Amino acid sequence: MSDQITVAFVQQYKANVINLYQQAGSKLRGLTRMETLVGKQHFFERLGATAAVKKIIRHGDTPLVNTPHSRRMVTLVDFEWADLVDQQDKIRLLINPESEYAINASWALQRAYDGEVIFAFDGDVKTGETGSTTVTFANDNPAGDLDFSSAALTTPNLLNVKRKLDEKEVPPGDRFIIVSPPALEQLLKASTAPIAASSDYNTIKALVNGDLDTWVGFKWVVSTLLPSPASNMRYCFAWHKNSMGVAMGKDITVDIGIRRDKSNSTQVYVMGTYGATRVQGEGVVRFKIDETK
Repeated sequence: MSDQITVAFVQQYKANVINLYQQAGSKLRGLTRMETLVGKQHFFERLGATAAVKKIIRHGDTPLVNTPHSRRMVTLVDFEWADLVDQQDKIRLLINPESEYAINASWALQRAYDGEVIFAFDGDVKTGETGSTTVTFANDNPAGDLDFSSAALTTPNLLNVKRKLDEKEVPPGDRFIIVSPPALEQLLKASTAPIAASSDYNTIKALVNGDLDTWVGFKWVVSTLLPSPASNMRYCFAWHKNSMGVAMGKDITVDIGIRRDKSNSTQVYVMGTYGATRVQGEGVVRFKIDETK
């Protein structure tokens, strides 16, 4: 067959990759603020709380309230994926929605996206007018760091996580929690104790089985991408959607073409550009668990 790929092949492959990205989906896509931009840096603008002024006289001067303004900077990161197809008869396989190339490329970009968000949960943030000031997680939200390493993850512990957000007046909707598979297993085991209500056990069992995605006010995400535990201790996170921000420089882009320098092999190239940051530290809770419990 010809060593040239038809436009139809290219367009169909692009459609397959995008469909996989949207359907299989990044587990964290859509669970944060997202803004599209052009450039290498982006600032999420923040307005602080203000107080209303009591009017005590008629026709008095209009009070002016100085609204506190701050910003958080995110630096975009480029991700790319490429592979070569040596046998020209494999080109036609690229139009198959189940193409190994489309699946592999899509999953790679999804994991990169989730990895950026996970790193930003407790990573240092850049603030100030030019993003020159660094703020650690401990300084951003001192009260939002919990240690459950002396016991398994339980419903009472989760209620403590919820309370931390409630105390900061974080809205009750659009709350999410990300845990590792062992953490979810801990929760189920803890709920088999005699003191646990049967309704709790049945609800958590449905959560483990994938029949339910919400518990204690959080929509649950189970991920194997959380940083590896140190001495069996792993950090998990709870957050409000608007407390995390993703800047999208360029969504998934696919390019397919002939590499003359590679014996006319077909190169499949996929790339994306995005970055994440913690926009409001008060809306993120980090909690440590011991996965051996």
